Order: sequence, then structure tokens, then C-alpha cells
Amino acid sequence: MLNIDLHCHSNISDGVLPPAQLVERAAMRGVEILALTDHDDIAGLAEARQMAEAKSITFINGVEISVSWRGRTLHIIGLDIDPAHAPLVEGLTAIRAGRAQRAENIALELEKVGIPDSLAGAYAHVGERRLIGRTHFARFLVEQGYAKDVKSVFKKYLVKGKPGYAAHEWASLSDAVDWICGSGGQAVIAHPARYDLGKNVLSDLLDEFCALGGSALEVVTSSHTPEQMQHFAHHAKNRNLLASCGSDFHGPGESYFDLGQLPEFPHGCTPVWHHWKNNMAAERINPLIT
Repeated sequence: MLNIDLHCHSNISDGVLPPAQLVERAAMRGVEILALTDHDDIAGLAEARQMAEAKSITFINGVEISVSWRGRTLHIIGLDIDPAHAPLVEGLTAIRAGRAQRAENIALELEKVGIPDSLAGAYAHVGERRLIGRTHFARFLVEQGYAKDVKSVFKKYLVKGKPGYAAHEWASLSDAVDWICGSGGQAVIAHPARYDLGKNVLSDLLDEFCALGGSALEVVTSSHTPEQMQHFAHHAKNRNLLASCGSDFHGPGESYFDLGQLPEFPHGCTPVWHHWKNNMAAERINPLIT
């Protein structure tokens, strides 16, 4: 089985490593096919692809789009996208503009509980693209001693019901899937267990996602337990959805899985790459598909 990782982040969004260094780490860890899926930004794809070619890694253009659906924030991954597709580019630009306003609101919420200067502190951890997210606030909070590590921050702060949470309206599910599919890519619901959806709400989400043209569920990912992997493999099979996998790597010491450190799919999954035909990945994968 090839070592395939289809979900990771560079410092273009909220990862620690620049795109080229991220790919170098993936190569050292034996990854053979890699997708870079930065949050709401595709600026790192060219640099990552160049390094991937030098390291003989097959590279897949990706992105992770922030979506609002029924008052919840979801993440939709786009795989094998065309980064020059104008509606996708324009949509991501609009989302990034909204991130700056949300960051100001997060800082105001943290100030209410006695944590000053968090906006400047978070921006100190942001890369050159100035794309700011909750993880940058989390690193600031760790740095200031409010939590022992980034994982702990999200148990105490920044999520709904906790200090520092700020609601925000992202792209619609329809728009995100349209941008991805319009660019020739595949839309994937990222880490579905993280959304804590009840049975009926999950069913509604999957119904809508399938009707819009969504392709896959991320079954194997670092935040899923083995039981959750089995659970979402079952949903994928029942909905004729493909199964995707990715470490959701952000940086050494911050992520539950390192690059390429993925268990196998549960039995019966059809992988998201099953129908790939028109890129270099197909040349490596198709001999494995029967």
C-alpha cells in the first residue's frame, strides 16, 4: 500500500513549517503521495509542488475551506483542484478577509476574561500571508502560560461555550462544493467526528453534501478513534461516498499524527483516489486498483 497523506497544513495558514519544509518532512517519513490543504489559501501549492518533484513525491493540489452550516463551522477539503479557477480564487479571498475580523472578535472575548494583547500575540505567530486562525491564538496562549500545549488550549478556550469563542459566518456549503467541483476537484468533508453531530443532523448534512456533488468523507484522520473510523466508513459505504485519509498535520509536537502516520482504511472503503485518471497520482495508484 502506498503511503498517502491528503490533509496537512503549512505556515501559509496555521501550520508551523513552510511548504517546502513540510514536503521535505513528508519525504523523510516515507510519504509517496501528498496533498497540501491549507485553510482558505492556495498560495503554498507552487512551492510545495516544486519540492515534491525534487523529492519524487506525487503532489496533489488541495485546500481546506471554512464553511458555515446550520450555525456550525465545518471544513470541506478540496482535492485535485485547479488553483487558477477564478470562482475558487475569489471565494477564498473573501473568506480570508473575514478571518481578520473574526480575529479581532476573538481578542475582544479573551480580553473579557483578563487575557490582554492576544491579537498582537496571535499575529506574531502568523506567516507572511497574514492569514490568522484560532491556532495562532492557541500558540500565543501556550506561550503566555494559559495552557500547557495547543491541544489543551482547545479544551479551555476558543471553542463554543469557552472563553475566546467568536461566532463567524464562513462560506456556504453550496459555494464551497461548487468552487471545488467547478475547479475539477473532489469535495471531502474533513474530520466529520469533530463536529459532534447527532444522528439526524449528520444524516441531513450527508444528504445535502451528496446532493450538491460532494465526493468523499475523511474516514482516517488523526482526530478519529478506531471506532469513529469504522463509523464513518459505514456512512461512506451507505452513501456511495469515497473515503479519504490525512494526518491533519500542523507541526511537530502539535498534531496527534505526524505526516504519513496513518492506519489503513477500515474494510470495505473505496478510496478517494479510486477514480483518479488524469494526474501523476493515477500512474502510481491505478495498478493497485482492481
